[in-house]
Amino acid sequence: MAATELCTEEEVTRLVHHFYAKVRKDDLLGPIFNHHVADWDQHLAKLVDFWSAILRGTTRFSGAPMPAHIALPGLNAGLFQRWLALFHQTTQALGNEAMRDRADAMSRRIAQSFWYGYQLSRDPDQLPGQLAPT
Repeated sequence: MAATELCTEEEVTRLVHHFYAKVRKDDLLGPIFNHHVADWDQHLAKLVDFWSAILRGTTRFSGAPMPAHIALPGLNAGLFQRWLALFHQTTQALGNEAMRDRADAMSRRIAQSFWYGYQLSRDPDQLPGQLAPT
């Protein structure tokens, strides 16, 4: 199946908007995201482009999300685990099983990559830890 056949843009948009609506209301993640995201409409549009690139193979996304996340103070593995749990909750409501499976797999890779990068930026001499499996 070609990437563009996995899901529609509308499905990507729905996933991103529903997921970040949960994030914004979450007791742990909401305060962090709401403090650091100045313009949610702009941020959501960029996230739709990001996930469209991952799930559909589109090329609209440009940017380097790692440095912005590394710059955030006080993150820990539990926050990344919470992000993954909310993402998984959101994907479970998708009617598109192939999209759900791909989005879940990619979210785990993204969270682990960001967590590795975050740890290495704080202590480059320490071996970074893994996130617990979801």
